[in-house]
Amino acid sequence: MSSTQPHTTASGPGTGSGQEPVSELVRRASQQLTELVRGELRLAQAEMKEKGKRYGKGGGLFGGAGIVGFLMLQALVATAIAALAVPLPVWAAALIVTAVLGVIAAVMALGGRKQVSRAAPPAPERTIENVKADVAEIKESAHR
Repeated sequence: MSSTQPHTTASGPGTGSGQEPVSELVRRASQQLTELVRGELRLAQAEMKEKGKRYGKGGGLFGGAGIVGFLMLQALVATAIAALAVPLPVWAAALIVTAVLGVIAAVMALGGRKQVSRAAPPAPERTIENVKADVAEIKESAHR
């Protein structure tokens, strides 16, 4: 509250002691709460903007690492085919490596499908319920 307001000690209501009416105190508290929330939102926005920049840079580096890793795996597959081509014809070596990669891909796809089905629906259900409970509690408190 403002330091220019006179501070009064306990005195009876309506004694003309300079106390502010309740409506003025509620209005001022509401205004201060609004300013506080707006300030916190500005701070959160600035913080998220900074974090977004860092996530963007990190994501770019992860993307680059993924591309180089993919190229490395392609070279490894070519190496496996070349190694099998020593005792077998090249086409047989390529077929064996292709079949092994196909089995690995199928197992990974089945595991991914299982995980995605466990995650459905894509909504933070517990958080939504907590927010609803908080809103109901605030409404109940306001009606008292």
